[in-house]
Amino acid sequence: MIERIISQKTLRLINDDITTRNVDVIVNPANSLLKHGGGVAKAIVAKGGKIIQEESNKIGFVPVGTSAITTSGDLPCYAVIHTVGPKMGEGDEDSKLRMAVHSALKLASEKNFSSISIPAISSGIFGFPKDRCAYIIVEAIKNFIKGNNDSPLNLFEMCVFDDETFVYFQKEISKP
Repeated sequence: MIERIISQKTLRLINDDITTRNVDVIVNPANSLLKHGGGVAKAIVAKGGKIIQEESNKIGFVPVGTSAITTSGDLPCYAVIHTVGPKMGEGDEDSKLRMAVHSALKLASEKNFSSISIPAISSGIFGFPKDRCAYIIVEAIKNFIKGNNDSPLNLFEMCVFDDETFVYFQKEISKP
């Protein structure tokens, strides 16, 4: 685990399973239809229960770069924010990933959460390069902190599952 303080807010990097994180809200890297059939999304529904998919079905379509929220079922957090990151090859991926991260952080703030855990959005089955993903997510969090000092969010956790991705995030979180 690596922690860094920025403007009295904690950035934490952890190599773990996001479904086990004891934070207020976790982020699910979802597809636009909120069909949680693969990757992290599948693991979240498998551990949290079918209520997450049922609530997602009621929400329906969520555009790339935006987020929706459901309850967390049996997960240790209070809620799941489903944010839709870009698939490689669809165009303007960097901007869309920044928007997706910002959307999740904004929604968490609006719901008055104080801690959030974010995976490496789009870097799995969506094919986003892991090094660029790490750069954009860390940059988006830092920019959110700078622009939203009144946000109730105090802990911004990046939760990655594999060692390769962890190294990229470690490099980015260590930058001034």
